[in-house]
Amino acid sequence: QVHLVESGGDLVQTGDSLRLACLVSGGPFNEFGMGWFRQTPGSERLFVAAISWNNRTDYADSARGRFTISRDNNANTAYLQMTSLGPEDTALYFCAADKSGTHWKSRSLYNYWGQGTQVTVTS
Repeated sequence: QVHLVESGGDLVQTGDSLRLACLVSGGPFNEFGMGWFRQTPGSERLFVAAISWNNRTDYADSARGRFTISRDNNANTAYLQMTSLGPEDTALYFCAADKSGTHWKSRSLYNYWGQGTQVTVTS
């Protein structure tokens, strides 16, 4: 079975940087599109960034210019490098994988999900 495990979430201060990782096992990672989403209590899970199997990328307006999504196919891992963090970035961050390899913006189009990693940014 395909499993995704996020890591790297932490308690940080405004202005700090943080890198999240998503390790994928049990499936052809090289063929997957990968996405990052985030969710706060009582709110919908929102798109942050995505990368296709062939390195096409897309970002939410809130992430573009501050966050960078990447992938290392040798490590079966997708990353989200976050800089200039602020309290508005506080959320549970999820990674997702799509079998078609597409960098979807919609969470409904992804096939597999991790359990999330918490990012908390204090002011």
